[in-house]
Amino acid sequence: AESMKVSCSVIAVKNIEISKKFYETVVKQKIISDLGINVTFEGDFALQQEYSEMIGIPENEVKQKSNNFEMYFEEEKFDDFLKKLKTMKEIKYVHDVKKYDWGQRVIRFYDPDEHIIEVGETMENVARRFFEDGLSIEEISEKTMLPIEFLKNCL
Repeated sequence: AESMKVSCSVIAVKNIEISKKFYETVVKQKIISDLGINVTFEGDFALQQEYSEMIGIPENEVKQKSNNFEMYFEEEKFDDFLKKLKTMKEIKYVHDVKKYDWGQRVIRFYDPDEHIIEVGETMENVARRFFEDGLSIEEISEKTMLPIEFLKNCL
């Protein structure tokens, strides 16, 4: 059977203007549709104010800070992004920069409605860093779990 296409994830927000500004400025997303209380971004996700009314449930059943879902973004210039992020006093962090066994550095923080946002450096950059550190393509593939063909295209 043919699989159904995912069209868009919708995120419930309390204040569309505050959330719109956050997604545009902090994680550099571009709006493709702004319908007032519903805003869709290029990355195929949308923000929805008055979500409980739209789906017909009491407002208190829309949970805040559930810590069971995140939006994941990748940043080519990760160090520059971190510097910019650190200047934003309003950011509440889940954790500071974390470096995983596969070499990728990530940071997690909350959006204005306390949904988790993860920003990671691109795996292409991770591969390049390992290559600059003198690892062979085979060693990088083993460490990052990335296919050798992918790595050859990065380097």
